[in-house]
Amino acid sequence: MQATYRRDSAATLRVRLGSALLFAAVLAGCASGPQRSASSPDRDGPEANPPADLARVPDAAPKLEPIRSGGPNKPYDVLGKSYVPITQDAPFTERGLASWYGRKFHGRRTASGEVYNMYAMTAAHPTLPIPSYARIRNPANGKEVLVRVNDRGPFHPGRIVDLSYTAALKLDVLRGVAPVELQRITFDDIRTGAWRREGDAVVQVAARTVVEPAVAAAAPPALAASEPLQSAPAALVVVAPPVATTPEAVADAPPARAFTTPARGFWVQLGAFRARDGAESFQQRVAAEMDWLSPLLAVFSDAAMFRLQAGPYPSRDEARGVAERVRDGLKLVPVIVERR
Repeated sequence: MQATYRRDSAATLRVRLGSALLFAAVLAGCASGPQRSASSPDRDGPEANPPADLARVPDAAPKLEPIRSGGPNKPYDVLGKSYVPITQDAPFTERGLASWYGRKFHGRRTASGEVYNMYAMTAAHPTLPIPSYARIRNPANGKEVLVRVNDRGPFHPGRIVDLSYTAALKLDVLRGVAPVELQRITFDDIRTGAWRREGDAVVQVAARTVVEPAVAAAAPPALAASEPLQSAPAALVVVAPPVATTPEAVADAPPARAFTTPARGFWVQLGAFRARDGAESFQQRVAAEMDWLSPLLAVFSDAAMFRLQAGPYPSRDEARGVAERVRDGLKLVPVIVERR
């Protein structure tokens, strides 16, 4: 009996040990999975010697970036819950808890494929388009930040956004999860500069514009003779050639909208029309022919003209590169407009 008891005990011990090892393996798998949100310094936190003056790191500067199809914007499941990312340029507001993640994930790939930098102004969201921009506000102290969404998460009940370490620092939420308000910045907000807060020095857009030819050497004689290239854009009339497209493609193009206050920066002007219908019709044709340019297009109304422009771009060189692609693709001569 004694020997039998010992054999049974050994077998039981082996079973229990195997179960314990299996349980540990499951836990390890979860730790390396999508549950990467961390707002507790004992699990995650800053590096031993973080850079100085992180509170002075500029907010993310919203710019028009096409919403990626597939990839990080495909529906996915995490911890038994299904998520369907937003793939349209639409307003979005949300209230809930914010967490943050730091050194534990610093240098790793985000859902977008970009490398996570805990000292940049970025954030993770379960369903916002990747990439996109959002304003995050801490109602407890009124502080706000602008972040670029390039990752997925958090996946904890009640939490709506995972902030980078620096974004959390600037909002004063490093001590743990905290209530925040989130507002997505739409393409229209970026085109018009509406994302800027009233009273900011940068919200003012001067009426003066500077127009230069994008590719002066390629300008046809009739256009070069009729357009004063250094004049105000009110004198500019560009006759745009028709773009070959199908009725279905035009129907799928985004609806045209007219604005009166474009954001500052460099814009590539594709055409100017006396009738709004002409500008909107051409916008739909261009969007169908050059889908990469579609989210950057906008129609502006000023001085009895309707101008189809793409932008804004932060530099003249970037705008010139786009203008050259437009010239090659549409066989027209765009101009570059600087709005200050």
